[in-house]
Amino acid sequence: MNTQPEPFTTTASTAASTTTPTAMPPGMPLVSVVIATRDRPELLRRAVRAVHDQDYPGPVECVVVFDQAPPDTSLATDVDAGTAPARSTRVVGNVRTPGLAGARNSGIDAAAGDLIAFCDDDDEWLPDKLRLQVARLSATGADVAVSGIEVHYENRVITRVPAASDLVAAAIARRRVMEAHPSTVLVRAHALRERIGLVDEKIPGSYGEDFDWILRAAQSGPIAVVERPLVKVLWGSQSYFSDRWTTIIEAIDYGLAKHEVLRSDPIAQARQQGRKAFAYAAIGERRSALRWAWHTLRLNPRDPRACAAIVVALRLVSADRAMRLANSAGRGI
Repeated sequence: MNTQPEPFTTTASTAASTTTPTAMPPGMPLVSVVIATRDRPELLRRAVRAVHDQDYPGPVECVVVFDQAPPDTSLATDVDAGTAPARSTRVVGNVRTPGLAGARNSGIDAAAGDLIAFCDDDDEWLPDKLRLQVARLSATGADVAVSGIEVHYENRVITRVPAASDLVAAAIARRRVMEAHPSTVLVRAHALRERIGLVDEKIPGSYGEDFDWILRAAQSGPIAVVERPLVKVLWGSQSYFSDRWTTIIEAIDYGLAKHEVLRSDPIAQARQQGRKAFAYAAIGERRSALRWAWHTLRLNPRDPRACAAIVVALRLVSADRAMRLANSAGRGI
């Protein structure tokens, strides 16, 4: 664990591997931004443009990974036109496990930066995101930095900002801390590859791969926070898992088996079981939904997911309606 701030240096090998054609300011590391994408061409271009528009004075490369689709090689030419010389875009295909986890890891494999960031293809960074986070990493010596988010859902904007106290493993296990969104993550490349580990490609359907990773990151060392929203998270387009409840149940079971912290803490375990109960309710398996809701309430009588599962299982509210209500509060199920 770092006890003193770790200075940023750019090695000769790293400098040689980047395609940035201009000299970088002294001490400013190359940042590789991994964007995994599938079938969102317009949103993707907005996300890449927001990366290029960062006011960070150092070099930035955007590594766009096309998952289960042919790479759009025109993207680099189109987006890079007119951008600063210290910005570049590379387009690659996912050569690992199909899905989000494999695509992110393919991007990590291709990344040349001393720092690696993630951005979902339907999110947008605010212009000062990288500059503030790089400064925070340098000041604290942490391996990982996150920030707050603006949740954009229908016609609402909800601001969510984590505190440093939220980003210890116990707190993450208990309430996920969704404001520490994957699109806010900035991590030192050596820590990602050597200590925290890549994204887990064994998670069914890659569901909750971000939760698994941030939990491991918190167990590896302190997470620094820029306590202001630096990313626009566009929930209106996030429907990828809305009809994949069986996969969600499998992924929840996988996570419970993998992480002792999720099993040993009653509140953390209740959260996972409550989500499982809701998933069963969403696919119409009433008995399983009520059984898991009961298990959840025994662990934590105040868990809202169990209550949502019960009303959906009893057909008092549809699963879609319950999710829309949760999303409108900027929280989700």
